[in-house]
Amino acid sequence: MTRTAIITGSTSGIGLGIAESFAAQGFNIMLNGFGDADEIEATRARIEEKSTGEIGYHGADMTRPDEIEDLVVQTEARFGSVDILVNNAGIQHVAPVEDFPINKWDAIIAINMSSAFHTIRAALPGMKKRKFGRIINIASAHGLVASPFKSAYVTAKHGVVGLTKTIALEAAQHGVTVNAVCPGYVLTPLVEGQIPDTAKARGITEEEVKRDVLLAAQPTKEFVTVEQLGALCVFLTTEAAASITGTALPVDGGWVAQ
Repeated sequence: MTRTAIITGSTSGIGLGIAESFAAQGFNIMLNGFGDADEIEATRARIEEKSTGEIGYHGADMTRPDEIEDLVVQTEARFGSVDILVNNAGIQHVAPVEDFPINKWDAIIAINMSSAFHTIRAALPGMKKRKFGRIINIASAHGLVASPFKSAYVTAKHGVVGLTKTIALEAAQHGVTVNAVCPGYVLTPLVEGQIPDTAKARGITEEEVKRDVLLAAQPTKEFVTVEQLGALCVFLTTEAAASITGTALPVDGGWVAQ
């Protein structure tokens, strides 16, 4: 039986890397995210060409609960089920708390944290009914530790870890596992986009941000790769991982060990 996965925020960055890892294993996938329509279609077609599964796309806005529910409904209608849910959608803004724009706070909480609640709420009943489900929340090392100037992001990611633990307990006797993956710094468009803001906030150069801020946190001094994250997510869907639930799994080069 071919399993079906929804991966939010999967038109670029970590989500796209996870989608490619799932596609290589033959999963049906519903992509989600913003971007140019032609580019998204080209991405969808490219992934499908390399997979034995079918690849769809739904443009749900992760700030809108009604669109999130439709994402789940349409995926179930097309593929018959939602077996795996990867909550990856995320945005970032870097600023001191006293200067943090209220609209940025609201958007980060909605997209990085509340959207996971809405997708889980919609997908979990079907998983329980079928006695199988894998929910993987892409949190962050910032779901376990904090950094300055990222109040909304750190708050949201800590919330995702708490949500993960709660739903894991609720779903534990229904064949559904729920885990959070907590990456360190991955050199994605999201991270590259925050480098100038961090440089401005700290009064240092962008190269100093990479060396002394981002990789300073990771003892390996190496960025995490999307391939590493994708491989872990695929593993979490397997029978070998059936007893792993309610965890926050760091993939951070040793960051939170310090």
